Amino acid sequence: MPTLGADSLAHVQRCRAMLQGEIRTNGGWLSFSRFMELVLYAPGLGYYAAGARKFGAAGDFVTAPEISSLFGACVARSIAETLLQTGGNVLELGPGSGKLAADILTALDDAGALPGKYFLLEVSADLRERQQQRLAELPAHLFERCEWLGSLPSAFVGAVVANEVLDVLPVILVRYGPNGLGERGVSLQGDTFVWHDMPTLSSDVQAMVDTANRDVFANVPPTDYLTEFAPQVPALVTAVADCLQQGVMVWIDYGFRRAEYYHPTRTTGTLMCHYRHHAHTDPFLYPGLQDITAHVDFSAVAAAAIGAGAELIGYTTQANFLLAAGVTDLLAGHDPRDAARYLPLTNQLQRLVSPAEMGELFKVIGFAKGGAGVAALASARQLPL
Repeated sequence: MPTLGADSLAHVQRCRAMLQGEIRTNGGWLSFSRFMELVLYAPGLGYYAAGARKFGAAGDFVTAPEISSLFGACVARSIAETLLQTGGNVLELGPGSGKLAADILTALDDAGALPGKYFLLEVSADLRERQQQRLAELPAHLFERCEWLGSLPSAFVGAVVANEVLDVLPVILVRYGPNGLGERGVSLQGDTFVWHDMPTLSSDVQAMVDTANRDVFANVPPTDYLTEFAPQVPALVTAVADCLQQGVMVWIDYGFRRAEYYHPTRTTGTLMCHYRHHAHTDPFLYPGLQDITAHVDFSAVAAAAIGAGAELIGYTTQANFLLAAGVTDLLAGHDPRDAARYLPLTNQLQRLVSPAEMGELFKVIGFAKGGAGVAALASARQLPL
């Protein structure tokens, strides 16, 4: 792992002190969901609330929009029909660096399908500033359509896009052992963070497991099995579906359907940390400086959206979605003889669609209200939920 500089080390120490105080205030034990919430979102200290660069080669990880503008162009292609049909706007959740917004706006402009407004829902002041700086580089007629929001709008008409949003919502860690289910949290040994398992689940966690994940553990041997539940995922999906009056919402993230997520062989869950392009499994290492993620249970996403009155359009891999959206046509629009331009694009496309890269692990799921649709998603080869 990279060595921390003095400023980074000081930030980690401040974040650790905040977490230690929270644990002591809560009687010596803190749920991991609360721990994850604080290290990611605590004002001034959390990973997404502090000033370090997160996206791209100089950050901690690379997302699909950072890899290639082909990704955003395909998303734009997939939602253009809805925008033209409804006369609606675009709402992007968690816009990251602003790269996806820039690519979508550019592609929609080329297609003659520009929305009146491109809303960006961003709760991080630091990220909002970075997005504004990046999008200000667009032509004026595109940038003037950008408007930042701090909460979901009401009666929204148009297309909602969310790329890698659900995987950073706090998760509850649940351990299944010989004595049944218990919740894993964080305690202190001196000033050091240590795992501490409660022998039972609280009533609200038990109710969530029973209601949202019935029979999940039916085939899991009663030995040592650790997994995650993310109650904020269905809550967010429901809230977005509720605010959508007419249009579509497209969620892109890494994860599985429930039967794969809670497979008996997945005994250590999916929790992962990212720092300067190093992936590891220790959430205690650099609190406040590293990202913490968990894969998405897409069965839970579908149940939440459908329960809120949305219709499932489709569920497929990122590779299938991009191919159905015409990514190869976009590539064919470039002259292969221009090697300096064409070869990087082919490499970028390979990263987006290859099963060994992002093509299979990343999924795309879409929903509609009011008769809208996403043809590229509906026509792609579907996966079971």
